Formats: sequence, structure tokens, C-alpha cells
Amino acid sequence: MKSKIINMAEKTSDAVDRLLASAFAAEPIADDGFSGRIVSKLRRRIWVNRLALPVAVVVGAAFALKPALQIVNALLPLLQSVPIELASAPMQFLPQIQLIVLGGMAFAAAVTLIKMLEET
Repeated sequence: MKSKIINMAEKTSDAVDRLLASAFAAEPIADDGFSGRIVSKLRRRIWVNRLALPVAVVVGAAFALKPALQIVNALLPLLQSVPIELASAPMQFLPQIQLIVLGGMAFAAAVTLIKMLEET
């Protein structure tokens, strides 16, 4: 069932409307799949751009893991030599590790989302 608006628009077409309708009703030009290849290359490039940043972050984190563990191991003896009175007061003001990890994950998700929105 067609609505009355569509039926009315079909009845009131003028010469320009009929000319445009006949121009767009023509067969598309054969290009031997050129348009399809261009569209597939563009889609592939978009996916490469979307995945480049997260992959780079994972690779960078993998390379930085060993030096970060070495720094932590070097600082542990220093923390053991600090008196308990000095170390206990500021520790209550520091956020817990779960909160830091959750904030980092939220930041990474936000950066990825903004990157995806910029491309569309």
C-alpha cells in the first residue's frame, strides 16, 4: 500500500522530473569491476587505519614490559629502606591499582572511539 503523498508526487511530476527519472533509469556504465576494486581498497584502508593504533599500543606495551619490571625490581630495595612512618601516611591518598588500571582502560577505549568517529 502506497501513501497518499507518494501517489500525489507521482501524479504531479513535470517535464524536468520525467527527464531526471529517465536519466537515472539508464543502465550503469560497465567498468569491468573498477568501482568494486576501489571500494574494496578504501574499506581495507579504513580497517588498517582503525587497527593501527591498538596494535601499536599492544606492541609497545610488550616491548616496555621488561624494562618496566627491571625498574620495579630496582626500586623495591629502596622502598624497604624507607621508614614505615614516612611510607604509611602518603599511601592512603594514592588510588588503588584497580582504579588506575580501570582508568587506563577507559582512556584507551575513549581514544579508540574518538579515532573511529573521526574516520566516519
